Amino acid sequence: MRRVGALRQVALSAGRDIDDTLGFWLDVFGLPVHARYDPPGIAFIIAGNVRLFFTGGVPQATVYLDIADLDSFYETASDNGVAFTTAPTLVHRDAAGEFGPAGECEWMAFLKDPAGNTIGLVERRT
Repeated sequence: MRRVGALRQVALSAGRDIDDTLGFWLDVFGLPVHARYDPPGIAFIIAGNVRLFFTGGVPQATVYLDIADLDSFYETASDNGVAFTTAPTLVHRDAAGEFGPAGECEWMAFLKDPAGNTIGLVERRT
């Protein structure tokens, strides 16, 4: 039986203006374009070991990114005009260690890029 490896790529909508969408990812998260092909108007950003693939013709998606010091990021980004749809919120107390070390809690905040993709920012805390 063949086993699935790590997540390789996530397709995200490029929206109406791929430059605006890619600029958002660079300005807000510091993630530069890894490769871009025009035509056909597609681009890749590397987040950790996962390729984010931006293209037209795909629906808006949700991607979750690990982040350190979520509260500080939220404050700085908000002060710089980034609009969040949800402030940092406790979403799970992982007493049994189902998603990481037992006893940690998972906090998340959400925002959208210009293409309407939802970005969940995730921090595990003790």
